[in-house]
Amino acid sequence: MQTPPPQTDRTEPNDADIEAFEQQLGRPPRGLRAIAHRCPCGQPDVVETAPRLPDGTPFPTLYYLTCPRAASAIGTLEANGVMKEMQARLAEDPELAAAYQAAHEDYIRRRDAIEVLQGFPSAGGMPDRVKCLHVLVGHSLAAGPGVNPFGDEALAMLPEWWAKGPCVTPCAGKSEDADKSENAGQTEKETDA
Repeated sequence: MQTPPPQTDRTEPNDADIEAFEQQLGRPPRGLRAIAHRCPCGQPDVVETAPRLPDGTPFPTLYYLTCPRAASAIGTLEANGVMKEMQARLAEDPELAAAYQAAHEDYIRRRDAIEVLQGFPSAGGMPDRVKCLHVLVGHSLAAGPGVNPFGDEALAMLPEWWAKGPCVTPCAGKSEDADKSENAGQTEKETDA
């Protein structure tokens, strides 16, 4: 079990952050509000997205994982059946279910503080399913340890994705790692940030 990356302060995105996002995902950001967490390499790895995109489309995924290396590593966890095991534990462990319910409520509270999306779920399957580790890890990185139990668990299983250095280099175009793992494991809905 490795130590997760340190918490970072939420910051307003600057031009370099926007460029990094574009290189990480291969397109400009939509609805970008803030950098919710920075990778130890200094680049954004989780962004905060507006609950409603500029064209008016609801977008319930408040915390969006952008680092292609982290996304690829999370995709490997998902492919190895981690979500299925978590889902089984969720059904059997009332304390875990209560903690996951609290994570769901935290997510909704944070999103509703920006704009209420009446009738929309939180994200990642919360509170009843474990549907997307990318979202749960993004929530854990943005909110800090102890808020999302499955996000914290998945983070502890990940390799140090930042160890090879930044996933992108400003003004150098898209990196090879970003090309290989762009949007790895994220659903179509989530890739609309």
